[in-house]
Amino acid sequence: MEKTRRPSHAGSWYTDNPKKLAEELEGWLAASGVDKSPDVRGVIAPHAGYSYSGRAAAYAFANIDPTNILRVFLLGPSHHYYTPKCALSMATVYKTPIGDLPIDLEVIEELKATGKFEMMDIRIDEAEHSMEMHLPYLAKVFEGHQVKVIPILVGALNAENEAMYGRLLAKYVDDPNNFFSVSSDFCHWGSRFNYTYYEKKHGAIYKSIEALDTMGMDIIETGDPDAFKQYLLEYDNTICGRHPISVFLHMVRNSSTKIKIKFLRYEQSSQCKSMRDSSVSYASAAAKVDA
Repeated sequence: MEKTRRPSHAGSWYTDNPKKLAEELEGWLAASGVDKSPDVRGVIAPHAGYSYSGRAAAYAFANIDPTNILRVFLLGPSHHYYTPKCALSMATVYKTPIGDLPIDLEVIEELKATGKFEMMDIRIDEAEHSMEMHLPYLAKVFEGHQVKVIPILVGALNAENEAMYGRLLAKYVDDPNNFFSVSSDFCHWGSRFNYTYYEKKHGAIYKSIEALDTMGMDIIETGDPDAFKQYLLEYDNTICGRHPISVFLHMVRNSSTKIKIKFLRYEQSSQCKSMRDSSVSYASAAAKVDA
């Protein structure tokens, strides 16, 4: 029986006009100037409305060479639904305005059989935007290719569970037919986010935010989940995809394929100059096989 997840954020977070959406995505992908590489096995990309982060996200998705990829594991944080675990989609197909992405039911069953995952209701699935914002880009990049997705909603995991899910999913990294799309924005700064960390030595507030984000990005590039955890404990940077990123770092650490993460683009939604301002940061990275 087909169970559809509708593109619930189309028409608000991005256009629901298929022609316009395809043109926008093609434009951003081309403008990034990034070349496709079969060595790129994963990306970290933002998930805000496309008017904010669509351009930055292209620097991640433009790396994808769809030729040999059969499956995309999608890891996104949960914004509305609390769970201390990871949850799997109950849908059989994820719809986008520019094409549908079937779910890999075999892999979902395999993961379900571990007993470590919960199942999320379609309503919870449709309310969450973190994975949906990656879907139109994936539909565009994999146009004309048979690809299936494995959506994994990553809950509020403790360090132990981040490591456990990382070990459990590591074997999928070793299959070159698998790809990983990790969803995260970076610093959410301002009193409306209850986060106003500022180091004057960097000058303007937005420079301090950039320094803080850069420190986090540099640590992610080392591939060390423990160092990333330490950084988050110390600075509490409001990286909403901290758990998906941590799980991915543990996956890479536990796989026998050597993967190197590199950030290619960093932007802020606006430049904060006073304590009344607010902004969200967007960063895009590619995870590449390191020969």
